[in-house]
Amino acid sequence: MNYHAVLLFLHTTCFAAWFGTILASFFLLKTLESRLTGTAPRAAEDALLLREFIKRETKVADVAFIGVVASGILLASFYHGWTWWIGLKSLLIMLQVALTMGYIVRSIQPLGYPCSPEAFRNWYRLFAISLTMFALVLFVTFFLL
Repeated sequence: MNYHAVLLFLHTTCFAAWFGTILASFFLLKTLESRLTGTAPRAAEDALLLREFIKRETKVADVAFIGVVASGILLASFYHGWTWWIGLKSLLIMLQVALTMGYIVRSIQPLGYPCSPEAFRNWYRLFAISLTMFALVLFVTFFLL
């Protein structure tokens, strides 16, 4: 059995799942934006739906992130070695997690619904941070490694 191929498949699949959870959240928030801003009468119900979705999405994202890290460590340890490029990729992933978690705590958790469209834009800033970091990781991985 080709364990390198299995680990690479697992690493790629977990990264795609992690990325996919971010996109799913983006599309849900884009759909609910008009109902969570302004004076929407069902904002409380939609806010509950959003919180429940985020709770479940976070579980999937956590498993996918752990899969990325674990398979990445195994790939580096057994097949690719611990080069400074692997260190850079690891640093970028840690930076992505730190930036997104910091922004969530600072700007997303305090939001109450319904909120103003200006406050709701904090969600889009979060996605800009996260998707930019994903793009940077992919650029380093595919074009520099």
